[in-house]
Parts: sequence; C-alpha cells; structure tokens
Amino acid sequence: MRVIFMGTPPFAVSILDAIQQSNHELAAVVTATDKPSGRGRKLKASAVKERALELDIPVLQPEKLKNPQFIEELAAFKADVFVVVAFRMLPKEVWAMPAKGTFNLHASLLPQYRGAAPINWAIVNGEKETGLSTFFIDEKIDTGAVILQEKMDIGENETAGSLHDRMMVVGAKLVAKTLDLIQNNQVETTIQETSEDLKEAPKIFKEDLRIDPNQSVVEVHNLIRGMSPFPTAWCEVKLADFEGILKIFETRIANSEEQGAPAGKLWSEGKKIYLACADGVLEVLSLQLQGKKRLKALDFLNGQEIDENSHIF
Repeated sequence: MRVIFMGTPPFAVSILDAIQQSNHELAAVVTATDKPSGRGRKLKASAVKERALELDIPVLQPEKLKNPQFIEELAAFKADVFVVVAFRMLPKEVWAMPAKGTFNLHASLLPQYRGAAPINWAIVNGEKETGLSTFFIDEKIDTGAVILQEKMDIGENETAGSLHDRMMVVGAKLVAKTLDLIQNNQVETTIQETSEDLKEAPKIFKEDLRIDPNQSVVEVHNLIRGMSPFPTAWCEVKLADFEGILKIFETRIANSEEQGAPAGKLWSEGKKIYLACADGVLEVLSLQLQGKKRLKALDFLNGQEIDENSHIF
C-alpha cells in the first residue's frame, strides 16, 4: 500500500521508521512548519521532518490543513491510507481522502485517556496499566473505531519519559501490524464505549504541575513521575541560601525517622534528601533549582545547604 505519514515530535519518528522498513510504500510525510528555536530564534525542523529528509521522503508542511493547494498536493500522491501520530486534528477533507481510511496511534487504551497528554495523566492518576490503540479517525477527537490495542504495565517508579520510550517501540510494531491488516482486508474494529466514568488526558498547564505537599505521599510521587522529565513538576522552595522555583524529576516513597514531619519540610539525612507529605515521606532523587542544572541528590547537596528551616510551598 501507498502510505502518507503525519506526525511531528520524536515519538513519531520510530513509527515513521517502522513504516519505511515495512513492505508498504511511504509516499510522503506531512509535519508541522519549522519553528523558531533557541536563543538565536533560528528556524528548526520537526523531528519527523529531519528524519524524512534523511530518508529522502517528500515532506509537506501546510500552515492550514484546509488550504486547497495542500489538499491538491496530498491527493496527487494517491495514497491508500494515512497514518497519524501526534499531529493536529484533521479536517474531513483530509482524513476522508484515502480509500482505505486514516488511522491514528494513541498512547492509551481507548476510550480511556482521550486527549493531548495520555502518558502523563495515566501515571499522575496512579494507573498500573495503560497501552496503545490504533483507531480510524472520524469527526470527533479520539473517538473512532478501534483497530488494535496493546496493553502495557506501568512500573511503581516509572516516569512519563521511560514509558514514552517504551511506547515508541511497541507503537511502531502496532502500526506496522495495523497496516498489514488493512492491506489484507482483515480489520475487525471495535466501537468505543461511551461512559461517564471515562478518564481524560487534557492539555497540561503550569498550575497542573505544581507540587502540593499537603497531598498524600502517593499523589505527590505520581505527579512528579507523571510529569518527568517534561513538562516537570515544580514548587517554590526556601533553602538556607536560596528561595525560588524548584523542579523535581525523580522520587521514591521512603521510610524515614521523621515520618511525623510537617508537610512541605525538606531535609537531608547523610547523602539523601527527603520531603514530607501529608501522610508520608518521599526521597528526592533528582532535582533542579531555577537557573541551575538538573542534579542527582548527592551532587545537589555538595553545592547547596539544606538547613532545619528548609521547606517547599
């Protein structure tokens, strides 16, 4: 089959590679326009565009997906199917174009965690299991008929970053398998259920990332790992000689002699850093002060004093 791939971030690159290495023909790639980046604000191509150029695959970068010129260029490739991974919402003129349909890879077990940030919110909510779904796109976001799903366990201390990386590998295989089913007319879809109990995965805003030490130790731990390494949980901190923003990347639930410490207290024991929450203590493994580098706890303590009055808020 002739395939057009639509995607932008690094997550989509492994899927692009899987299609390129399959027995299907990758006709073209559609990705975001180049964006200003860095201090010099130089235009930077998306990860998908960079990889497509390395593979010598034609690249389309429409500003508007309903642009008649783009629609005409897209139709000229005469693709049988479109594959979408971490891209924009498509107008019907686009997703309805290929004869065999347009399908999306979504990083959850649909219908759970529809939305922009399914990996993050699954961990924040303390899920023990998640997965990936391929589904045919229709008029509404993430609601189309499901083609295939692959379940994945979430580790007790797993971060969004490590789950993301594992999903890239599993997702690539799932997309290749979905393409084979479509080519061989072997697709059996499942209509997504509708329920009031469905959990959503909306876009993440700054206040969603704020650490509240008055929450339970499990809730704080899940927020930190669910937002690590990006966009990163944060709080305000007061140390012996610093007051400002602190980002925390890695924690684990710990046993400590100060289980009764007031929520928000930050202290060190030997070469370790601890944070008191409402009902328990976290060991802080990796953190970053505003304007500084991300450091492991030991390296942080070598350059920063945590005194008896240190706390987050």
